[in-house]
Amino acid sequence: MSEDFEKTAGEQNDEGKMSFLEHLEEFRWRIIKSAIGVVIGSIICGIFIEWIMDNLLLAPARHTVPPLVLINLKPYGQLVLYMQVIIVGGIILSIPNIFYQFWKFIQPGLYDSERSYIWWIVFFTTFCFLGGTVFAYFIIMPTALKFFATFGTQAITNNIAVNEYFSFIISLVLTSGVVFELPMVTYFLSRLGIVTPKFMKKYRRHAIVVILIITGIITPGPDITSQILLSLPLFLLYELSIFISKVAQKKREKRKTD
Repeated sequence: MSEDFEKTAGEQNDEGKMSFLEHLEEFRWRIIKSAIGVVIGSIICGIFIEWIMDNLLLAPARHTVPPLVLINLKPYGQLVLYMQVIIVGGIILSIPNIFYQFWKFIQPGLYDSERSYIWWIVFFTTFCFLGGTVFAYFIIMPTALKFFATFGTQAITNNIAVNEYFSFIISLVLTSGVVFELPMVTYFLSRLGIVTPKFMKKYRRHAIVVILIITGIITPGPDITSQILLSLPLFLLYELSIFISKVAQKKREKRKTD
């Protein structure tokens, strides 16, 4: 055929710009490629699901002192849990691909010099997210579970619904991964001129209050220790974001003068 039936994703017109329909086509392909990555990641998690359940997700409950007693209240409860773990695990495994597809979608709006850094951007974005999940799993979650296991009177036995336990773990890990993206979000907004170091310094006290509110929402229950454990790295990330904003602003100003 002299011409393809349709343009492939990412192809641009003769003027080097993409039309609105081409943007939609590009967006559709990025979603498809992201979904394929999630499916592949889910298949991998499905193969190792027993190891994931026993050694990653149920281990914190067994190692808590006293151990948490998990019960299933629905006939299909474990089936739903397994499917939930497989899908969420697939998303986490495909995070690098998801970030890559996102940055490739916005690549036409970047400068040529910025496009060459796409792999570094994907690497640091993934690193921040996974760093947050690891921090939540190894630091926050054991502390929170220990608090829940020892809080209250001995007259009440803590038999915890397994779906509530998994919801707590998954929400805590994923939310922590998202909030650890603060440095990358700051860099991106600073390059666009939306955020400046002066702005972040001016509203530092307000940011501290917001961080405490966010950590209070993320860490369920009256567990002050877990809230502090999550707040401290977020304070450090905010200060790091100010420095990152300075770097991004200098690059933006240099770009204007060139």
